[in-house]
Amino acid sequence: MIGKVANFTREVKNELQKATWPWDPKEKSFGAKYKELIDSTVVVMIAMLLLAAFVSLIDIALLSINRLLF
Repeated sequence: MIGKVANFTREVKNELQKATWPWDPKEKSFGAKYKELIDSTVVVMIAMLLLAAFVSLIDIALLSINRLLF
């Protein structure tokens, strides 16, 4: 069990090192990377709002159909 946890922790660490981070801790200023972070955050927020609206519309439609049938 402890071996599995240690292996999982190693794999997580390796995957996080492969990730592109919005800033480099060695850099003094954020610059373009900070703008990339803000832009990415805005894109994710818009996508989540669109997804929420879509799910809500489907929910309302299915609720209406259910009320008509029963």
